[in-house]
Amino acid sequence: MGRMLGIGYQDFEKIRTNNNFYIDKTEFISQWWGYGDEVTLITRPRRFGKTLNMSMLEKFFSLDYAGRSDLFEGLSIWQSKHYRSLQGSYPVILLSFAGVKEPSFREVRKKICYIIERLYNRYGFLMEGSFLNEKEKQFFRKVSADMEDYVATSSLGTLSEYLSHYYGKKVIILLDEYDTPMQEAWVNGYWDELVSFTRSLFNSTFKTNPYLERAIMTGITRVSKESVFSDLNNLEVITTTSDKYADSFGFTEEEVFAALDEFGLSRQKGQVKDWYDGFTFGARKDIYNPWSVINFLNKGKTDTYWANTSSNALVEKLLREGKPNIKQMFEELLGGGTIHHMEIDEQIVYNQLSVKKNAIWSLLLASGYLKVADTTFVERTGRRYYDLVLTNREVHVMFENMVRDWFSGNDDYNDFIRALLLDDVKAMNVYMNKVALEMFSYFDTGKNPSQAAPERFYHGFVLGLMVELSDRYALTSNRESGFGRYDIMLEPKRIEAGMGPNGTITNDAITNDAITNDAIINDAIIMEFKVQEAEEKELSDTVEDALRQIETKKYDAALIAKGIPRERIRKYGFAFCGKKVLIGK
Repeated sequence: MGRMLGIGYQDFEKIRTNNNFYIDKTEFISQWWGYGDEVTLITRPRRFGKTLNMSMLEKFFSLDYAGRSDLFEGLSIWQSKHYRSLQGSYPVILLSFAGVKEPSFREVRKKICYIIERLYNRYGFLMEGSFLNEKEKQFFRKVSADMEDYVATSSLGTLSEYLSHYYGKKVIILLDEYDTPMQEAWVNGYWDELVSFTRSLFNSTFKTNPYLERAIMTGITRVSKESVFSDLNNLEVITTTSDKYADSFGFTEEEVFAALDEFGLSRQKGQVKDWYDGFTFGARKDIYNPWSVINFLNKGKTDTYWANTSSNALVEKLLREGKPNIKQMFEELLGGGTIHHMEIDEQIVYNQLSVKKNAIWSLLLASGYLKVADTTFVERTGRRYYDLVLTNREVHVMFENMVRDWFSGNDDYNDFIRALLLDDVKAMNVYMNKVALEMFSYFDTGKNPSQAAPERFYHGFVLGLMVELSDRYALTSNRESGFGRYDIMLEPKRIEAGMGPNGTITNDAITNDAITNDAIINDAIIMEFKVQEAEEKELSDTVEDALRQIETKKYDAALIAKGIPRERIRKYGFAFCGKKVLIGK
């Protein structure tokens, strides 16, 4: 009987019992055990098999699964007599913080305590008879969703002690998605409270726990040592740039192509590679996103399967509210470009994400949204620099959809784009003022809104144009042309039939589906943005200054050099005063 495809299975026992599709990752067991590290932290993007591998470790080592050779027969690990002897030989504590996404510290603390309470309930047999003395039983009873801090933070260490005494062996602890609550804490504003609680919990569980044999924590990010691992000097950290376990999470290209052959999809190898390849772990390239690959095998078509499994709230917040230079570099990435010479700090300091240089790119790399295109090591300083690009087509589409959603609820934005294509300056002014009124505060989170808003709004506006007009224009911003750097340039991708008698676009040619009508000829467009200066009495003076700058600095030089006639280049000046905008040409 052939293997069945099942979506969403994360329990190793279920997959093996049901004969579900499974790519053998059991070599991870022997690698981890062979290295002998006491506490290991492994970071990988979401949906890359972390939970399944933790379930696999539990089923392999846990005394609860002693004798379950059926789960591992035929897999790589079972070829070793030594490792066969280790199966089912340790007490194992497995818990996951993947579902801890509450909006307040009080609720998230209660959720973590409830998870621990359920663990204790699983080992309720320890309360039977006289194995525990009366004080130990009293502690056991105190473990609940509302337990005091001293009980909560010492609970896992204490449970390790009880289990170790009961079975006569030290305990293996597996904590999956340890950083999920921390991401929520940063987004929802209770970071400091959660860090204090988590630091104490981790210290007693992984540092001062004499009953610990070994432990693994998994997550998306490596939270800074100063935040939650301050005293944990026995921690082996494996990030996406580490060589250890490089092919233990995610699918290799060989594994993906073999699966496509198995399910009769061999002809789609190039398409699958374009959409789902691109992840690099250590020196190992061509790692594929397993969640999307399995969904493709099941449905036979490409889609943003991985991207759609999360709200991406943290990433969206950082990009949307980021400083203008963040948006500018993001424009480069969305346009298929590369951001160069970035210094990456793999220790994510969540409460510094909005202020620390390059922190957002470190987070995007750890989360799988970016990949390393090239690396430069400067021997003199010992520093390593990275060139970064979007990981693959799926990620590119995800970000396009994210930007589109920023403006999707604003009909005036779509009306502005239509007016822009029609060269209707009067309508452009009407709609742009409505857009600015609503969207300024959406992009501006600075302490001085009146100063920060135009720049933040401008770059958000550029991203929106890039997505909405990408089918007909090559959009660039802040590039050199002539004697300076223009703000926005829209270079038409097509010169086709349908031009009016004077080389203009007639109203008759523009229909209600104009934005997607490939038959329409597009003028090139240059836009310059200016904030009203104190000496300029009217916004119209600022508009004239912007238009004058386009002419004197010859921003149209790059377009003319590509053969676009001067009369086919439209030039607009945008003047800002607070949330008021005036456009002229």
